Amino acid sequence: MRKVVLTFGFISGAIMSGMMLATLPFLDTIGFDKGEVIGYTSMVVAFLLVYFGIRSYRDNELGGTISFGNAMKVGMLITLISCLCYVATWEVIYYKITPDFGDKYAAHTLEIAKAKGATAEQLEKQRKEMEDFKQMYKNPFMNAALTFVEPFPVGLIITIVCAGVLSRKRRAPGLVATSA
Repeated sequence: MRKVVLTFGFISGAIMSGMMLATLPFLDTIGFDKGEVIGYTSMVVAFLLVYFGIRSYRDNELGGTISFGNAMKVGMLITLISCLCYVATWEVIYYKITPDFGDKYAAHTLEIAKAKGATAEQLEKQRKEMEDFKQMYKNPFMNAALTFVEPFPVGLIITIVCAGVLSRKRRAPGLVATSA
């Protein structure tokens, strides 16, 4: 199981990390909203490796059958490795490549609030919240935790679906399915 989990987890993580790095130079052109769509789309594509990982483990190591629990275990381990790759890549990007990300994101958030007609009081409250967020986000542990929470729910949902689709119970020897 280890080889399957590591192989598919790192491939999935490489896809997410690669897309993050590939779109980074275009962040100002793409914008935060479209960047979010591209980011989550690439996560879904990357987490499709969960399906192939579970299937590979089931077919090559378990003789074609896997329980839902074992499928979940394999899928969650692949998801975990992929998410950790995503977090590691973001930490490097945030602290080394785009240390002004928090300022740009705060400005973007305030622009959206202005466009929606926020009052001066509401804008000030939003500005204060963004300042608090930027301070919290400077802590590498909080940064990593918040970053981990971005792809993990996507991976969890895909893992549950894949485990359900790919799990097969063993049939008793001699039983043949018949059609009526």
